[in-house]
Amino acid sequence: MRAVIDTGVFVSALIHRPGTPGDVLRALRDGRFTAIYSTDIMVEIIDVLGRARFRIKYHIEPDDITALVNLIRLRGELVTPTRKVTVSRDPKDDKFLEAALATQTDCIVSGDSDLLDMNVFEEIPILRPAEFLARL
Repeated sequence: MRAVIDTGVFVSALIHRPGTPGDVLRALRDGRFTAIYSTDIMVEIIDVLGRARFRIKYHIEPDDITALVNLIRLRGELVTPTRKVTVSRDPKDDKFLEAALATQTDCIVSGDSDLLDMNVFEEIPILRPAEFLARL
């Protein structure tokens, strides 16, 4: 399975590792799916996790961020979106839709209501982490 994973899922996985987002991260580590990502998505992941308030509040170490980035690169596929979209209520979420369109993607995984309320984008389902895991 090939899936675009929203930054929030990765952030939640590092903050609360025993939870469902952590299970998504473990499934990626175990090679159960391929994470589709763009440079913009990777930059956002690094930026969000690198913020001092996240690192301090949730005890996220630079090594945690490096390990996550390396895992995404190892088990993922970098795509270069060729089509710009402006359909999400939150324009920052359009990068996930663009990455999904750049290659054959089975779904988008998110906990963000701006994406989840869309339900489907151009025949690509938008799933909560638990729904995604059930489909694996």
